[in-house]
Amino acid sequence: MIKPKPEKADENGTVSKSEMKLIYNRVFLQHDTGMHPESRKRLDAFDNVPDTPILDGEPYLELAHTTHYIRKVKSACEIGAHLDEDTATSPGSFEAARYAVGASIMAADTGGFALVRPPGHHAHPDRASGFCLFNNVAIATLKLVQDGKRVAIFDFDGHLGDGTSAVFYGTDQVLYLSMHQYPAYPGHGFVDEIGSGAGKGFTVNVPLPPGSGDDIMLRCLDNFLPIVEQFEPDVVAISAGFDAHQYDLLLDLKASADFFYKTGKILRERFPNIFATLEGGYNVEEMRKCLYNFLAGVNGALIPFPEEPTSSNMRVLETFDIYVNAVMGNLKGYWKF
Repeated sequence: MIKPKPEKADENGTVSKSEMKLIYNRVFLQHDTGMHPESRKRLDAFDNVPDTPILDGEPYLELAHTTHYIRKVKSACEIGAHLDEDTATSPGSFEAARYAVGASIMAADTGGFALVRPPGHHAHPDRASGFCLFNNVAIATLKLVQDGKRVAIFDFDGHLGDGTSAVFYGTDQVLYLSMHQYPAYPGHGFVDEIGSGAGKGFTVNVPLPPGSGDDIMLRCLDNFLPIVEQFEPDVVAISAGFDAHQYDLLLDLKASADFFYKTGKILRERFPNIFATLEGGYNVEEMRKCLYNFLAGVNGALIPFPEEPTSSNMRVLETFDIYVNAVMGNLKGYWKF
């Protein structure tokens, strides 16, 4: 297993954080979905990124998925069958998916960014959903937990990661924080969904009204990243989806590319150990810009693709205020605000 590089101190004794690097391999292009929002075109935009030798993630699939489901995916891929009406496969999909898991585990070990497809955060333990076959971030997180780490997941994809939420909904061992458009696919992730049993209080859903811009999304970070800090994770896993961008094809959010740069910067300032894996983002050119902005923010570099920050109208702001107060009210017995 690849291990993280140790942080080095300069001549003044200041420790420099390791650089977040892309982990990518053209095996992910073998997942052939045809004319589909989640197609190989999403990664064709990164054709200058060199191939990385990738860990085979198949031995780790059962950390998050049932044996029956894994066999079902493998059989469906052999004949290129759909797993549901949204989730296509091809003969190369199982290989791409298992290496997407492997790349995410490598990212967790090195503080990298797994530039993968198929994405993962909609995949449930026993079923596919929302273009996702295996839950990359959940498996990488469970591998860290198995190794004795305390992990928080921050999902800033514009859709709720319902599969990830399902995996961790009943446990206090992993904190799951999601900010996502509501209402939108998959249809839930509202303010009262805070976990169950031992996990009550450890799922934090922050609904974003359609039309939410940078101002609202940055308020989400200000209001709810302190919960992650109170959880005191050893590692923060990032489900990095870029479909909240204002020109994305599937949602009605208004994030600018500038927001993702600021998010990367804020996360690295607050949390010393982070890694990321790619989720959504369906405007190919804008996704590339947002992703490189996020990396630059994490790595302390200048923003490569500046874009004018966006703002929300008064009605959207009023709706968001109602949501924020409700989330805090539901969680006040578990966390300090």
